[in-house]
Amino acid sequence: MTLIAASALAVLSGLHLTTAALAASRRGPRQPRAPQRPLAITLLRPVCGVDAFDLETLESSFRLNDPGCEIIFCAAHEDDPACAAVRAMIARHPDRKARFLVGEDRITANPKLNNLIKGWAAATGSHVAMADANLLLPPDYLDHLWDAWTPDCGLVTSPPAGIRPGNLWGALECAFLNGFQARWQLAADSAGLGFAQGKTLFVEKAWLDAAGGLAALGRDLAEDVAFTKIVRAGGRKVRLTRQIFAQPVGRRSLRAVWDRQLRWSRVRRDGFPALFAAEILLGALPPALLLLSLAPAVWLLPLLALWYGAELALSRAAGWPAGPRDLAAMGLRDLLLPALWLATWARRGFDWRGTAMEVVRDPA
Repeated sequence: MTLIAASALAVLSGLHLTTAALAASRRGPRQPRAPQRPLAITLLRPVCGVDAFDLETLESSFRLNDPGCEIIFCAAHEDDPACAAVRAMIARHPDRKARFLVGEDRITANPKLNNLIKGWAAATGSHVAMADANLLLPPDYLDHLWDAWTPDCGLVTSPPAGIRPGNLWGALECAFLNGFQARWQLAADSAGLGFAQGKTLFVEKAWLDAAGGLAALGRDLAEDVAFTKIVRAGGRKVRLTRQIFAQPVGRRSLRAVWDRQLRWSRVRRDGFPALFAAEILLGALPPALLLLSLAPAVWLLPLLALWYGAELALSRAAGWPAGPRDLAAMGLRDLLLPALWLATWARRGFDWRGTAMEVVRDPA
C-alpha cells in the first residue's frame, strides 16, 4: 500500500509539473505560417446584455489589424441592452465592414447557437471566427488563429485567460480559468490532443456546413464538446493557439464562481465522462493527503511550495495574475475541486441565462 501511495504521489506531482512546463513553453514570439492567411475572414460576436467589460471587449473587434475583416454582431432580441451600444460602435467605425443582426432562429436547444445562426448564414468569409462578447481581442487575433492552422486542422480554438480580478472571488475565477483549465488544455494540445473551447472557434465555413453547420453543434450540452467530436469524427485535428486571449474578470461573488464552474464541470462530465471521472485526482489536495499518509506533516510545506511555485511561475511567464491574493485563490480553488466534482454528479444539465440546458440523447 505504501508503494502504491508513493507511486500515485509521484505521478500526480509529475503531471502537475509537466503540464505547467508544457503550458509555459508556448510563450514567446509568434511563429507565422508560410502560407498567407485567407483574405476573407468573418468575425462573429454574439451579444446578450452588457456586462462590466463588454464595451471594451466588443470595441476591440474594430482594432484588428485586418481592415478587410467582416464583423457581424448578433443579438437575439431588439430590446437587449447591448443593441444600442453595438450600433454606436459601428457608427464610430464607418471604415470597418461591420453589421449588426437581430433575431433568433431556434435550430437547437443552445441559445448561443440560435443567436449566431443568422450571422453564420450571412457570413461571406471562407473562414469564420466566433468570439464570445467578453473576450478582449488583440490586434493580431486573426494572425494567431491562422498561425495555428495546419493542413489536417478542422478547428482552431483557445481557452480564455482570466485577467483583472477585482476581489478574492474574481481571483478565484482566474485561478480556475488559468492555472487549472487553460494549463490542462494547453498541455493537452502540446501532446497532440486538442479540445475545443467555446470562447474562440475558428473554422473553414464550407467544411462545417458539410458536417451539418451550426445545428450540428447543438447535439451536446455545449457547442465546444460537439465541435471536438465532429472534428475528430471527420478525421481532423483541434488545434489551440500558442497564446490565449484575455477575458477581464473584475469582481465576482463566490456563488457566481461556483455556479459557472459547476456548469462547465457538467459540460465536461457529459461530453467526456471518462476524463471527467479522473478530475477528482487533480488539485493539490490528493497529493497532500498521500504525502501525509507516507511522511511526517513537516514535508507538506515543501510539497505545496513546489506545487504552487510551479503554477505561479507559469502564471508569471504567461502574464496571468500571480500576486499573494492569486496564490490564496489557487489554494481555495483546490479545496473546492472535490466538492465541485461531487456536485457535478448530483444532476445533469444546468441553467444558462434563464434557459434550461438538458442532456438529450438520440433514442438509438
